[in-house]
Amino acid sequence: MANSKRVLFQKRRLRVRNRLRKNANGRPRLSVHRSNKNISVQLIDDVNGVTLASASTMEKALGMVGKNNVEAAAKVGAAIAERAKKAKVSECYFDRGGFLFHGKVKALADAAREGGLKF
Repeated sequence: MANSKRVLFQKRRLRVRNRLRKNANGRPRLSVHRSNKNISVQLIDDVNGVTLASASTMEKALGMVGKNNVEAAAKVGAAIAERAKKAKVSECYFDRGGFLFHGKVKALADAAREGGLKF
């Protein structure tokens, strides 16, 4: 029996996350979620179970509501880097979930790196 697309995505997401957790060394996780209409990212402290910062195209302040393209992802990446500085976080690890590190996810990561986050 063939696995559904959703099941394969969940397996890939857990495989990526578990591999990253082994090398986390107490750093927060920069978790990306991409839907058909929006892209969002959270900086999560897994030790305490707390979200330190977040950014999304659903925020009216970014001016990209309902957009899910490369330039929207770059704006979200720059916003999370700025909010991470306010939360006094300079290093994290990048959790791409089950998404390929290509296109929008890569643009978000590059913008966050340019903004000062190290991963």
